Amino acid sequence: FLAALKKELSNALKALQQGSIAPVDLAQAAIGPGMAVFSRHSKVVEPDGSDMTVRAALTLINQALDEVLSEQEGDFDSDTRFCVRWFQQFGWDEQPYGRADELSRATNPSVDGLVRGGIFWSRAGKARLLEPSELSDEWDPATDDRVSVWEVVLRLAQALTEQGVDEAARLMAAAGQRVDLDAAKELAYLLYSICEKRKWTRSGLLFNGLGTSWTDLSAAARTGGALTPPPMQDALDFSAGEE
Repeated sequence: FLAALKKELSNALKALQQGSIAPVDLAQAAIGPGMAVFSRHSKVVEPDGSDMTVRAALTLINQALDEVLSEQEGDFDSDTRFCVRWFQQFGWDEQPYGRADELSRATNPSVDGLVRGGIFWSRAGKARLLEPSELSDEWDPATDDRVSVWEVVLRLAQALTEQGVDEAARLMAAAGQRVDLDAAKELAYLLYSICEKRKWTRSGLLFNGLGTSWTDLSAAARTGGALTPPPMQDALDFSAGEE
């Protein structure tokens, strides 16, 4: 059951992400394909020999979804892998420089390179990710000598929130010449999932808005036309403070 679940959920996840499913709805949407695997068996047996309950199956489906989302990191560049792992642990919080140095050795990019890339801050023995609102103005992905999937997602999310679909679509069209936009979409879903689990509502809204609007942005980026994205889901509330 577990082997079939992971294999089939991986394919189902890609199909869901390629559609117009919002990140906030992804876990609920994944229940259908997951339960289809469970229901296909006349019986699923726990390690102790007892029959697996539907409730236990749902827990395993959620765990498998988390694993599949995390495995998509293999589609990301090294700068993005560093940022994702940092974000999972610390969010936007400032940490001792040593933690950044240790993580950079495990994921390849140097801390200095991340700082030069405009996505990380380090000073006086401290380090942290730059939030979307802190990224430099007047960004041109065509001339940026260090573009990462991480930076593209943050800039698209910020542009969509602050300037609307036209500017976000313009950036998407330009960024698509430098990075894999499918990987960028996967990252938006992954970042929302992280925010949901850590109860980071403000950042969750940002990434859910981008994922929800992705289809409209892609259409506008291809045609150069102006489209109105779906409304942001302001009702999201993870019942805890932001990072």
